[in-house]
Parts: sequence; C-alpha cells; structure tokens
Amino acid sequence: MPPAIEVTDLRKSYGDVEAVRGVSFNVERGEVFGLLGPNGAGKTTTVEILEGYRRRSAGEVRVLGQDPESRDRRLQERVGIVLQSCGFYPRATVREAVEHFAKAYTRPRDPAETIALVGLDEKADARTKELSGGQRRRLDLALALVGDPELVFLDEPTTGFDPAARRTAWGVVRRLKELDKTVLLTTHYLDEAQELADRVAIVKSGRIVAEGPPAQLGPGSAHYRVSYLSEGRRVEHQTDDPTELLHRLTRDALARGERLEGLEVARPTLEEVYLELTHEADSV
Repeated sequence: MPPAIEVTDLRKSYGDVEAVRGVSFNVERGEVFGLLGPNGAGKTTTVEILEGYRRRSAGEVRVLGQDPESRDRRLQERVGIVLQSCGFYPRATVREAVEHFAKAYTRPRDPAETIALVGLDEKADARTKELSGGQRRRLDLALALVGDPELVFLDEPTTGFDPAARRTAWGVVRRLKELDKTVLLTTHYLDEAQELADRVAIVKSGRIVAEGPPAQLGPGSAHYRVSYLSEGRRVEHQTDDPTELLHRLTRDALARGERLEGLEVARPTLEEVYLELTHEADSV
C-alpha cells in the first residue's frame, strides 16, 4: 500500500514570507512519525496543510491517497485530529461529549471503550468544566479517536500534563500503534519523541534538516561519546568508531597497568542532536 502521508516539495508563502520551503517526507502506514522543530520552523503550517485546514502554495500532498485540500468527507472520517487547544460544552459530561462526537461517524469506536483507552474511566460522568488541564487534553484525544481513524494527528498532545499523565498518554500512543494506526506527532518534548516515534524529521526555517529513527540521527560531529575517569576527572572522546577507540584506550591503559574507571559509551540523545542541528541551521 502507498504511504499514509506523502509530501513532495511542499511550499507555503504568506506574501513575501516563505514559511515552508520545499519540504518532502513520507509517513508509512502503522508508524509513529515525529515532526520536530522550534517555534516558527514551519511544522504547524505543514501539519495544517496535511489536515486540510490550510492551502499550500506549491508541491504535492497525499493523505491516505487523497489530496486533503479537497476536504472530502470520506477522508475526514478516516482522520483524527488533536489540536494544540480544543474545547467542548463546559456542562457536558465526558461520556456525553464522546457519545455526541460518535454520532458524526458511520462506524465509530465504542464511546465507553474510547474513554477507557485515554484513561478517563473514573471521570466519565464529570462535567468537562470540572476537568484538570491534563484531563481535558485526554478528552481531546478521546474525541479524536472515537471515529476509529486510520491516521491520527497529535499536535502537542501532552502540553500541561503532569509526569503521570504524560506516561498515560504515551501508553495511548503505543496502543494506537498496536492497533495499526498511523500517528503524526508534533511535540516540543524531545524525550517524548525519542520514546514514541519510529522516525522523526527536524524542521528549521521551513526546511527539513534531518530525518530518520531517533536513535540513528546524528549531527555533523561524532556519533559516539566515550568517557572514563582518570585521576579523579572525567576524560571524554568523540568518535564515529567506538570499537577502534575502545581497543586503543584499553590497550594503552593495560600497557600502563591502569584501569579505565567509570568507562561509558553513549550516543548523543535526540535533544543533543536537535540542538546541534537547529544551531547549525541557524548559522547557514
């Protein structure tokens, strides 16, 4: 089957300002894809074009095989969207809200099952105005999922969540993957992207500056960090080939009759890669 999302040379201009400048990427069916970038990078504009809320200036876009700009009802029923901020009737209960949204779909997911999926079982009869910020975001997620979509857009889904609520939300995303749903995730929490995404694209100034699995992304510098303690201080080396470096370091240490205390081999975190790549893009 073709990818769930296909983007080729996407461009969007506002007058003389080009917010998206030739973005291209695919999202495979059943994968969690993270779109990352600082404020003003163009990622929100890109997502809004994919959702059908904004017209593109140029390029080709396909979502589940269709052009989202057409606003086709059949496509809309196959897509769930969690916006950065949502809302619902404040006096409606969680159950009433989810059941109301379910009526808009031909084959919805069971409302009670959807409420349980996002961890709001105990709040099913609470009015939406009584929910905490994190609970309201879970309700937003439930409203996006009750149509049983094939593709889910999650735009900053855990903003305002406490650590426990974030972990619950992560479990929901993993569950969606188990159900063979496709997820496009935008987030400023890089640990969240590292934990959940199969692949990520980092956007800066309207262009993609890196794309791939989080564990394999690397900045222009070395991909591995090797460190150890020597005379009470930590010595650090950076390398693309830790095997050769470790062999040399341990050989030299044995020749001196020393031990490499506290030896560690680590790859840069996604956050370190992100900061270096976006910094490099700033200097171009």
